[in-house]
Amino acid sequence: MFKIHNEQAAGLGFQLWSRLAWGQAGNCRKVDYKRIANLLPVLALALTLSSCALIKLPKAPPETYDISAPREFPGLRAGTRAQILVKAPTTLKALNSQNIVVKPTPSVITYLSGAQWSDDLPVMVQTKLVETFENTGRAGAVAKPGDGLVIDYQILTAIRAFEVVASGARKTAVIEFSAKLLSDRSGRVLKSKVFQASVAFSGGKNDDYVEALDRAFDQVARDIVKWVLRRI
Repeated sequence: MFKIHNEQAAGLGFQLWSRLAWGQAGNCRKVDYKRIANLLPVLALALTLSSCALIKLPKAPPETYDISAPREFPGLRAGTRAQILVKAPTTLKALNSQNIVVKPTPSVITYLSGAQWSDDLPVMVQTKLVETFENTGRAGAVAKPGDGLVIDYQILTAIRAFEVVASGARKTAVIEFSAKLLSDRSGRVLKSKVFQASVAFSGGKNDDYVEALDRAFDQVARDIVKWVLRRI
């Protein structure tokens, strides 16, 4: 579709109409109907192009992605009857949205075009951590704030990284969380640890980016759950 400025379209329309109505500019003696018939398609095209310049086509909606909660926990034997509260992770504003972060350099943040998470990242991560605890079948009860449980322990996390580092052809999904195990009765932090996972990949499609992030999250979520259950 061609782009025509409004002033150009108006001027073109005026010139065409003058030629349509009269055999020559300024000749008001005779209407040239044959010329009108010949130039009508041209006038219609000019009007169409003018309207195209004013209409913006809607963008295609972005693809929406979700991450999965681990379901297999090889080597996990620890369990607890304690009731656990998983709070929403804290993070920087750049990560606190549905955008999927891509970093071409360590100091530059961009977002994956045409793709988004199913919810704001901290909310999605909180939900998947709760599901991960539940999938072990080895926790008394797991809840979010407001669920009304009498809590024994809180899991406090911060998202330090949840991104794809893309440097040329090399791409790596990087996820890093810090986690604290808090006694709800005493308010004391019993343990704290940083969890990190990275997955290298070569594909350039949105599905490839998300699949690598999903695999990295699978490792981090599994490690956090094992770490908590072995300490309470």
